[in-house]
Amino acid sequence: MDLFSLEGKVAIVTGSSRGLGQAIAVGLARAGANVVGVARSSQKETKKLVEETGGEFFPMAFDLRNFDSLHEIVKLAKQRFGSVDILINNAGTTLRKPALEFTPKDWDQVLDVNLKSVFFLSQAFARELVANNKGGKIVNIASMQSFQGGILITPYTASKHGVLGLTKVLANEWAKYGINVNAIAPGYMETEMTAPLREDPVRNREILSRIPAGRWGKPEDLIGAVVFLASEASDYINGSVVVVDGGWLSR
Repeated sequence: MDLFSLEGKVAIVTGSSRGLGQAIAVGLARAGANVVGVARSSQKETKKLVEETGGEFFPMAFDLRNFDSLHEIVKLAKQRFGSVDILINNAGTTLRKPALEFTPKDWDQVLDVNLKSVFFLSQAFARELVANNKGGKIVNIASMQSFQGGILITPYTASKHGVLGLTKVLANEWAKYGINVNAIAPGYMETEMTAPLREDPVRNREILSRIPAGRWGKPEDLIGAVVFLASEASDYINGSVVVVDGGWLSR
């Protein structure tokens, strides 16, 4: 079981103030990692939860759309803990409206967070690893909309398809450096982002009727997959996506 241990590792988690990111941060800490949380909102609760596991948590207030400064996240994490080993690109956003109504500003608002920041933060992280001749793990959080279209979420769907493409191309280029790049595609999870769907009786019923597990996923359902892809247990896994969806895609 030592293969799954993250003792002594340092993990950067974006969007760690709540929802999936918070659960991921706590799960990594339980596996032994020290965690750097990157979010625009308060991370007091995440810090408390991580420290209850015995791990250390370093909160960083940062807007991921400051693309030219993303290397500062890696720099500050290294200053705090001495190294960086794991990057979880979790932060995401969405907008809901008919495709006929989206504007260029709407498009950029979603793509900048969900895709552009994922690449440039991954690039900054990988540059640090390559410069120090060490390997590491990058885990991108994809979506069911990496495989499907959905409705009323055009830029979100485009961004999540892009995340899978990015995962594959970076895995191809960086495997030779000992950097594993993989993705996790959560199913329909109980988060703030999915609240409108869960509060819509018709859509909620439609979604639940297709999930073989018979329930919405919980953020904690991602912990096993995240720890696996962040650990030595996944050293020969490159460019893959682990689907955690209660069976949604099997229907």
